[in-house]
Amino acid sequence: MSENFKTIRELAEELGVSKQAIQYHIKYLTNKNRQTNDKGVVVLSHEEQLFIRSRVDKQTNKKQTNRQIKGKQIDKETNSRQTADKETTWSFTNYLRSELEAVKKNRDTQLAAKDKQIENKDAQISQMQNLLDQQQRLALQDKKLLEEYKSEIKELKSLSIPKQGSEKDDSIPKENSAENRVKEPQNKKWWHFSRRM
Repeated sequence: MSENFKTIRELAEELGVSKQAIQYHIKYLTNKNRQTNDKGVVVLSHEEQLFIRSRVDKQTNKKQTNRQIKGKQIDKETNSRQTADKETTWSFTNYLRSELEAVKKNRDTQLAAKDKQIENKDAQISQMQNLLDQQQRLALQDKKLLEEYKSEIKELKSLSIPKQGSEKDDSIPKENSAENRVKEPQNKKWWHFSRRM
């Protein structure tokens, strides 16, 4: 792991506070996703360490100012604190800038992904519109073909079926037709002929 990264325990030992105090200050960091080392232990970046240092220093400085009585010690500590405050303020602004840059990069990648998804959806919508247009055209063609087939069927029916008035005339046998006259003698038996003679 890089020298810039420290575990919570290492930072707590370095600052002389408990691990719980470090975890308390971690809550105030903007980045919610913590990096871990090879063993799965949470590690803090240099900027995060500086942020936690500044918060711990502020708390310890409040306690120390209440305890110290002598003016010389106070002057020395204020000078060192002022330089430390300048360093922590500078490091804190750097930390915030780095976090802001990370948020911007994340936002830019998310926006690029969303733009690509929108382009894909637009392409899908246009493809669906084309398919819908094709389906409507095919349905219209089918309707026209059905109408043509119906008209052809009607024409064929009118050609194959004779008119109803002629059917009745053909189906009723005429009494005086030549076929009926020829059939009458065939129905008679031969013995009737012998009696007449």
